[in-house]
Amino acid sequence: MKVQLIAYTPQPEKIVAAAAKLCYASCGVDELMDGLTEEASRKFVKKLAQMGHESPIEHVSFTFAIEGVSRSLLAQITRHRIASYSVQSQRYVRLENFEYVLPPEIARNEQAKEAYLEMMKQEAESYEKIAALLKEDHKKQLMEQGLDEKAAARKAEKMAIEDARFVLPNACDTKMIVTMNARSLHNFFAHRCCNRAQWEIHALADEMLRLVYPIAPALFDKAGPACVQKGACPEGSMTCGRFAEVRDRYAALKEELVRADG
Repeated sequence: MKVQLIAYTPQPEKIVAAAAKLCYASCGVDELMDGLTEEASRKFVKKLAQMGHESPIEHVSFTFAIEGVSRSLLAQITRHRIASYSVQSQRYVRLENFEYVLPPEIARNEQAKEAYLEMMKQEAESYEKIAALLKEDHKKQLMEQGLDEKAAARKAEKMAIEDARFVLPNACDTKMIVTMNARSLHNFFAHRCCNRAQWEIHALADEMLRLVYPIAPALFDKAGPACVQKGACPEGSMTCGRFAEVRDRYAALKEELVRADG
């Protein structure tokens, strides 16, 4: 898995503070940014968090480039609807000898790993075979319709992989660009940093938190699973029961990031 923060709203805490200031002060837009130093902005952002006033944090967004994750993860992350996604297409990109994600539990069991790797090999071979057979079929039909051989081959390739992709597994790796505003990110972290989250998207959420926290520490001061954000676990009988341990872990993570940021 590789995750990069490739863009974000400049001075995010100042922008959030300005949005909140407009809600509570009588100043006009010309005076909106006056007095919003870094310290004043962070103080304002922390006060908003204490009040539970979340709409101002929607004005800042963060864009991530992500690769080396599975199509299974893609199905989970796109359930977070207030976000923008651009994903590498299996319809237009031919995946010869496709990369795939190997789950840690399978990697630890030699027999399971052997069976898993064999299945990935078989699926890659099936994908190539189906794509080749369909391409030949489509090419022939297109040439009969009047296309020259080169144009027919190019069009047939796209038509073939559009259907051959159905044999590809959930493990198949993908790449994506994801943009979320800060409020959506808090919601994402609440669900996906939780111990009950599936391991791959949990790892992704932790990495995304590592990237945004140094940029806006006040804005993401309480970011993490719900037991960090709200002080209580919402999972009921499904709770992991280790919320004190979880809180300590995310507090340590943020301290480490502050020290690393200098």
